[in-house]
Amino acid sequence: MAALVDAAREIARLKLESPLPRRWNHVQAVAAKARTVSEAVPVEDRDVLVASAWLHDIGYNPELVDTGFHALDGGRWLRREHFDGRIAALVAHHSCAWLEAEERGLGEVLAAEFPREETAVTDALCFSDMTTGPDGQDFEVLERLAEIRSRYGPDHLVTRFIIRAEPEMVAAVQRTERRLPGRVRQPM
Repeated sequence: MAALVDAAREIARLKLESPLPRRWNHVQAVAAKARTVSEAVPVEDRDVLVASAWLHDIGYNPELVDTGFHALDGGRWLRREHFDGRIAALVAHHSCAWLEAEERGLGEVLAAEFPREETAVTDALCFSDMTTGPDGQDFEVLERLAEIRSRYGPDHLVTRFIIRAEPEMVAAVQRTERRLPGRVRQPM
């Protein structure tokens, strides 16, 4: 399975490093954090978590844009490239993407194309993404959500999504923290 993680890292590097260096910094930090919190998921799912973290934002690559919704576009591209189907679905649904899909009028499309799982892996992927800033810096989840709202502004679709998703994102972070042996919970 290490080959899966290596392939995911190389795909992410090729799709993000040059065209989107800031996004690449974020993705590298998210993947490193996913590796760190992988103890929160079953052993057999750890490489799936880390590979999904490497690939979660590839849909931002301008060459992959189809709908303009990065989670769906990334999942679709992975599926077309015959990448692992579970990872494609995790990318398509990462960090409560189904709620953003609804805001974009793509909720039914996303649900029809990719199964959504609700597991320790989805929680840990959300944890890794929602506690990592745009330049790879560590954030507490509420700080990260405030940073996203600030970056997009009060009337933006992404801000509306973040407001709707906040309770589930915070819960995913908390569930992951509870699953980690010997870890101190973040203040809420």
